[in-house]
Formats: sequence, structure tokens, C-alpha cells
Amino acid sequence: MLSYVFRRAMQSVLVLLTVGLVAFSMFRFVGDPVENLLGQERTDADIERLREQLGLEDPFPIQYWEFLTRAVQGDLGISFRQGRPVVDIFIERLPATLELAFVSAAFAFLFGVLFGIYTSIRRKGFLTNVILTGSLIGVSLPTFLIGILLIYVFAVELGWLPSFGRGDVVQVGRWSTGFLTESGLKALVLPSLTLGLYQMTLIMRLVRSEMSEVLRQDYIRFARARGLSDRTIYFRHAVKNTLIPVITIAGLQLGSIIAFAIITETVFQWPGVGLLFIDSVQFVDIPVMAAYLMMISVMFVAINFIVDMLYLAIDPRLRDGKTSFS
Repeated sequence: MLSYVFRRAMQSVLVLLTVGLVAFSMFRFVGDPVENLLGQERTDADIERLREQLGLEDPFPIQYWEFLTRAVQGDLGISFRQGRPVVDIFIERLPATLELAFVSAAFAFLFGVLFGIYTSIRRKGFLTNVILTGSLIGVSLPTFLIGILLIYVFAVELGWLPSFGRGDVVQVGRWSTGFLTESGLKALVLPSLTLGLYQMTLIMRLVRSEMSEVLRQDYIRFARARGLSDRTIYFRHAVKNTLIPVITIAGLQLGSIIAFAIITETVFQWPGVGLLFIDSVQFVDIPVMAAYLMMISVMFVAINFIVDMLYLAIDPRLRDGKTSFS
């Protein structure tokens, strides 16, 4: 078991180093931040001085190594555009993204599991057909188009919900939350539905497929032969075994929600780190871009590692070293 945990930990570190290297390599071709930071009256001396202050004159391996050593110490550098520590900027923006991701993930997991269980038990019927048809729409339409349609219906035509922004927020320490205000809760509805609909559809279809397979197993037939009620069979035996493979997908979908919030935040002008990344690309703010990608990769790796540990707790074969996952 210890060797399995150690191997997974080393793989996680290698992934983070690779992502950082790829990100830094890509950003070298995005553009020159000096062009955006200096005005039209700049001189060659101004350009040279600024490039030296930003460390852009150093060789690429040195820049990358300095970024890694500072990141380990919690220093993600200074934003080229705002002239402030990137950590402070992220602390301001991260609560908005995490709250949006939390609500979207809760919506996707809760309704995905419920709809998946219902459509696997009631395979025919009007409501099942409506749910399956809606899931096709959720898979087929791109996220930004779903967001625009929701804005048109609920914000423009009906006027029930706001079309952009985060609403009023309350400061709790260094954390700004919209959960404690009415406008903040209303502002969460449309972006959360937009962001969570695709993930909900994937979870629903996975649960439906897995539970349909479980219901065909011999031990389910044996349970029916013993005279157990359908409710006991479905929710005590079938659902428990169905949710084991769902753990992996649901965990990875949480990382996807945070990563792909960038599209939803752009559509709804949600003041999170995704919108911050879009702005940083326009201004070639390399420290912010690199920090964003590193943050996303850390979240993905951490979630994947937690899922592996959950498998280790659930499946005794892993603890015995008899089974391994690539």
C-alpha cells in the first residue's frame, strides 16, 4: 500500500513540473509584455531597463527555476499589468470561482445521480424521455450558447435573474461571499446552471449505465428471489455498487468545472480567476497566466490523488497490492 501511495505522489509531482514547463514554454510565444507596459514614447533604454527588472533577460531555465522555487514558498511573482503580487490578486478573485464551482458541482452531482437512478429504474415513461432528451441538449450545445440562452430567457424576457456580475457580497475575513445576500444568491443561479449542466449530463448517463448493468447481476436476481422489496434492492444494494466507479468521474468533473469556468465567467462577466486569465492573455501578463495554469493543474492532481486514495479505501485488493491502476 505504501508503495502505491508513494508512486502516485511521485507521479503527481512529475505532472506538476511538466505542466509548469509547458506553460512557461508556451507563454514565450504569446508576445512581449514590455510592448503593453510601455507607451509609445518608450526608448531602447526604457525597454532594456524594464526587461531587466522583470527578469526577461535571464535564460529560460533560470526563469523557470526561479518561478518554481518562489511558487513553493507561496510567491507567484508580480503581475506585469497591475504591479501587485499575483497571490493577492488570486486571493481576491478565487472566492468567486470556488463558490461558482461548488454550487455547480453540487447541482451536477445531486441531479446527475438522482436522474441517473430514476431513468435506470423507470426505463420507459414520459418523464424519462424528457430527462434523456434534455441530457442530449446538455451534451450537444456548447457552454457559451447555453449561457446566452439562459440569459435571454430568464434575464431579458422574464427579468427574474441578473445577467452578469456577482451581486452584493459580504466580506468574511479575507473571503468575500455572495451566499449571505439575496442578490448574490440570484447571481449564482444562471452561471451555476450553465457550468454544471454538461457535468450533470455526464454523471447522469454514467449512473444510468452503471446501475442498469448492476441490476442485471446475479446477486440482484438472488435478492429478488429472496423476496426483498424493490426499494431495498435499488437503494441498499444497487446504488451502493453503482456509485463506486462514479467517484472517479465525479471527482475529475469537479476539476473540469473549475478549469472550464473560464468560459462561463466570460459570458456572465463573473469576477473570478477565469476572467482574470482572459484579461491577462490580452496584456501578456505571464506571471498571472502561469499561476492560473499551475493552480488548475494542482487542483486536478490533488483531486485525482484523493480519488486514488478513496479507491484504496474502498477496494481491499489495492491495499494487498493485487490490483493497480495506470
